[in-house]
Amino acid sequence: MPTKITLIIDNPADPTAFEDAYTEVETLARRLPGVRRVEAAKVWPKEDGSPTPAHRTLDLYFDSYEEASAAVATPVAGAFFQRLIGTGTPFTGLFSDIAQD
Repeated sequence: MPTKITLIIDNPADPTAFEDAYTEVETLARRLPGVRRVEAAKVWPKEDGSPTPAHRTLDLYFDSYEEASAAVATPVAGAFFQRLIGTGTPFTGLFSDIAQD
């Protein structure tokens, strides 16, 4: 079954500094073994100016759960997660089964 890893990245304390560091995070994500597609999104600001529930999402698509699991155990994934953690912004990761029509 196709699998997606979704990273939900919280609102950073310093959005400008985060965005500067995030470029490398996304570059490393694209180098993960077996990744078929990377979808990066920035959450739109709320019209009333209140905080958004997250700052960014990053979706990583794989052909199977096994490939996704193997990819996150590689040195490339280690560098990717270290860089993401190094931004100082908390995140949540989810593995999801993608339903096919």
